[in-house]
Amino acid sequence: MKMKMKTTIMVCLVLFVASCSKEPFEEEAITIPEAQNAVTVEQALMKIVNDHRISLGYNTLEYSAVAQEYADEHTDYMIAKGSLSHDNFSSRASGVSAEVNAEFVAENVAKDYSDASGAFQGWLESSSHKKTMEGEFTHSAVSVKKAANGKLYFTQLFFR
Repeated sequence: MKMKMKTTIMVCLVLFVASCSKEPFEEEAITIPEAQNAVTVEQALMKIVNDHRISLGYNTLEYSAVAQEYADEHTDYMIAKGSLSHDNFSSRASGVSAEVNAEFVAENVAKDYSDASGAFQGWLESSSHKKTMEGEFTHSAVSVKKAANGKLYFTQLFFR
């Protein structure tokens, strides 16, 4: 017997470059020294997003290893391409949905921020990215990787 799976896909697209503010969103924002690794930046960004959600009365997002895998692959892809993109998002969303039975998947991407606070602030100042961060999601993962030129690339996947 075949089962049909309904998948709704949302794509949020805004490119962040020099025009976005790189100021922390609050005095206690987490800043990451350049010497620390990308995993620390990933953890910091997940904490900042969850702290923001809590401040608004929303649930925190649980970490998802499945979302991490797809986010990492996409971050690698953007680095190889040398630019931000939501290329192949429907494939990522379908993959996440198939593995964890997610009904809704979204993502935010960014590059050229030196820390988690900068990426968060850029997303917060974009209505579509803000809507995603504040959306009705239950799980998430953040991928942050450094390109050969030293620039950081960010992918955060969300699902419920």
